[in-house]
Amino acid sequence: MSDSDMAESAVTDQDIQLDVEVAYARAETQQIVSLSVKPGTTFEQAIEQSGILQMFPEIDLAVNKVGVFGKLSKKTTELKAGDRVEIYRPLIADPKEVRRKREADGKKMKKGGGAA
Repeated sequence: MSDSDMAESAVTDQDIQLDVEVAYARAETQQIVSLSVKPGTTFEQAIEQSGILQMFPEIDLAVNKVGVFGKLSKKTTELKAGDRVEIYRPLIADPKEVRRKREADGKKMKKGGGAA
């Protein structure tokens, strides 16, 4: 057995790390933290390991939804290599309610969502 074969066989599941990112944005700033985690790490565990909860104390994982690349996910979902965990802020206004108010005020939207 050559030295390279021995080195390859010495790599265990414990040595494998997944490179992921955790992202959070406010209106005025955003933060993306890169980290390496063990396989089986959940979204919630990665968020805690990233330190982002200390940077943004307003994040409440019981309230804020999370996702990966714009798709909602459960906090208990296990990460895959290359995932970017996104922490979403609560909506300021309900989009349906905004449309109803705009319609009641007689305003129309252009195709694509811009104001008329």
